[in-house]
Amino acid sequence: MPRPNPLARPLSFDNRTVIMPKTSVIPAGSGVPLAPFVPGSQADNILYVSGTLPFDKDNNVVHVGDAGAQTRHVLELIRSVVETAGGSMDDVAFNSIFLRDWNDYAAINAVYAEFFPGEKPARYCIQCGLVKPDALIEIASVAHLPR
Repeated sequence: MPRPNPLARPLSFDNRTVIMPKTSVIPAGSGVPLAPFVPGSQADNILYVSGTLPFDKDNNVVHVGDAGAQTRHVLELIRSVVETAGGSMDDVAFNSIFLRDWNDYAAINAVYAEFFPGEKPARYCIQCGLVKPDALIEIASVAHLPR
């Protein structure tokens, strides 16, 4: 018996089965993640960007102590995933933001506004501990790409 494709999810519509493939999105030059995930996963025209931390290719925290610079680095990494999938930051519809310290909120928002100057995506922001103590921000995104 053949094994089902783990990258395909069957959906039923009116007694029909439709396969919706999932594609990994990995920008050129990406480092190896700390855990088993990819930078982005696309299903149809929806792109899910994994939680992105201010890491270099070797998973070292960059811009230690500077929440604004870390936010810029994170959003540039997210932009590279979205552009690799054929979209732009205008296609981002939702962001999940995790910050270590509320005192960094203004610096994070100042940089965030530069990346979303027009219509803003929906978002939430949660204060929490992050994977490495020097990381001040993590952002995960959902983008709806053009067909």
